[in-house]
Amino acid sequence: MARKKSQAVPSSQTRLSKTKLSKRSPSEAGHDTRYIQLQKNYCFGCGTNNADGMRLRFTYDEDRNCFVCRFRLGKRYTGPPGHCHGGIIATILDEAMGKVNKLRHVVALTSEITVRYLKPVPLKQPLRVESREKSVRGRKHINTAEILNEKGEVLARSEGLFIAIDPHRMFARFVER
Repeated sequence: MARKKSQAVPSSQTRLSKTKLSKRSPSEAGHDTRYIQLQKNYCFGCGTNNADGMRLRFTYDEDRNCFVCRFRLGKRYTGPPGHCHGGIIATILDEAMGKVNKLRHVVALTSEITVRYLKPVPLKQPLRVESREKSVRGRKHINTAEILNEKGEVLARSEGLFIAIDPHRMFARFVER
């Protein structure tokens, strides 16, 4: 799927279309999700309908083949003085890696995540997270992500295993009909 450089990835705010469903066979690596979207997005990481969420906004950089999100972390995410809590760092990395699955039109849930905390992540400073696909084998998607500071130094790095699921089966009871 070709996207223009830095084109915003569609959020999960559009209504679920019941008429346009995937024509892919279940044996392919995942399930087509172009038309499988929840009415509102309450995701803590990227949901615009979650008043307490982070509201991270990702774009796809076609030239670099990665998703990018630029952000600053406020005081509410404090761990060590002046720096971000490790759980929030893991959340940002997980969110970034999850966006990569959109390239293959799959909904894939985190099965495992490994985080390497390389340097403290500062609050109130410009930061960015970048994520890429490492490999895909059947339903297993392995993605990577990094949080970088303004100088381009890697502050935290992760690798995650995501398993493609059938969202119709798993989330049917949460979707309004």
